[in-house]
Amino acid sequence: MSSIPVFPLAFGCWIILWIYWLVSAANQKTAKKRESTSERMHQIIPMILCYMLLFEPFLNFGYLRLRFAPKRPDVECAGLFLTALGVAFAIWARAHLGANWSAAVSIRANHELIRTGPYRRIRHPIYTGLILAAIGTALVLGQVRGLLAVAIFVAAFYTKASKEERWLTQEFGDQFEAHTRQTGMFLPKFS
Repeated sequence: MSSIPVFPLAFGCWIILWIYWLVSAANQKTAKKRESTSERMHQIIPMILCYMLLFEPFLNFGYLRLRFAPKRPDVECAGLFLTALGVAFAIWARAHLGANWSAAVSIRANHELIRTGPYRRIRHPIYTGLILAAIGTALVLGQVRGLLAVAIFVAAFYTKASKEERWLTQEFGDQFEAHTRQTGMFLPKFS
């Protein structure tokens, strides 16, 4: 079991995600309102840093290389499972959002408030999936740099989700307010 190349498999999960993202990005509604490129950089730069922390071997130094999880096949396989589960969840949520999706914070022409599928209980299930995948990959990596990447993922997605919610409140008013009472931002709300 120790000969399974777990880290390359986790990386492969992310590659599948980004290939899907690129292919599905062709099917988007036109933007009615969109954040500026400089505003978008506030999301892109932290994401680049996260991926570097998770996947760049040159960041394997000092405190970043200290282990928080043992290097054992069962731990690595659990991390791979979480990575694959997170990627699958993000892809499902992205597919469910359809042409309303955008990488940048935006309001689309004929924008629809999606409240079905993963959006029935979670307002930002794509971010939930990506955070779960990052947690899994950090577990596979087992180093402190992975935990730092997860912390940056959570902070960056919280900031982006908060901005999206302000825009959705402006666009949908009471309808979105009702949705926020029935859903959690990143975790399901069942009450």
